[in-house]
Order: sequence, then C-alpha cells, then structure tokens
Amino acid sequence: MKVFGIAGRSGMGKTTLLERLIPALRDRGLRVSLIKHSHKDIEVDRPGKDSYRLREAGCQEVLLLGRTRWALMHELRGDAEPDLDYLLSRIQDCDLVLVEGFKGGDFPKLEVWRAAVGKPMLWPEWPGIVAMVGDAPNLADAPPHFSAAELAPLVELVLQEAREVGA
Repeated sequence: MKVFGIAGRSGMGKTTLLERLIPALRDRGLRVSLIKHSHKDIEVDRPGKDSYRLREAGCQEVLLLGRTRWALMHELRGDAEPDLDYLLSRIQDCDLVLVEGFKGGDFPKLEVWRAAVGKPMLWPEWPGIVAMVGDAPNLADAPPHFSAAELAPLVELVLQEAREVGA
C-alpha cells in the first residue's frame, strides 16, 4: 500500500481535484482509499438514530452497517488524535491511500494553491511537498508546477512519488 498527500488551505480546490484524480487512478486499475483530516468536529451519524444514541451513551466504537456501506465511528473522548500511521493501519488493503491534511507528516504531497483565494502557500513550511497544482508561484525555487487541467501528468506524478507505507 502506498500513500500520497493532497495539501492546501481551505477553499483551494483540493476536493475538486480529488474528484477528478480518483477516477483517473481507478481507470489505471488501482484500488484507492482516502484519509481526510479535518480540524472541525465531524458528525457522520444523525441525532436521534439508534447508533447515535448508543454512541452518545458511551460506546467507544460503533460500526454501522447498511445495504450499501458501513462506517466505523470511534470516539476519542478526550484522547489525542491518532497519528497517520495508526490510521493507515486501519485502512483495508488497497493500492493507494490519498491523504488530505496531516500537514506535519513527512510523506509526498501535492499542494493545491490559487492566488485568488488570498491565502499563503504551505510550501516550503510543510514537509514533503513535491509539486504544486493551480497558479504558478512566482518563486525560482518552487517545486514543479502543474495546471489543474493537466490530469494525465498529475496521475503520473502521484504514481511516481507515492511512498510505500512503512518505507
């Protein structure tokens, strides 16, 4: 299993890029999974439903199974957020795990950046940024740059730069 990151500040277009990149990787025969880290509280269950009520009653984990999907919810209950290695160990076998977030993680990443959003680049402060997509930064030492319209070269970049987990 290999890992590759998609990085960028909020509103830069990471999800839009991933919506195009994932089908292109699947067209290459890859089984692709995703880990998304959010600094916001997330809720995947609905208040009033049995699973929500039992989780709120104190379960550490609740696995919800339906006809078309299942989800495992784990309550941190004040514990520290797990690191990426732990989360990767929870992902079922696949060829590639795309990771959004985990800015401190030292794994290869593609930064999505658009000047119009008005937020600074993550590069060079974030480790692992091997290329950028979006507006071309006006810096001589910036990593290689791709247009968001250049899907084929982005797929090749991901395939070339993705790192084997544990390597």
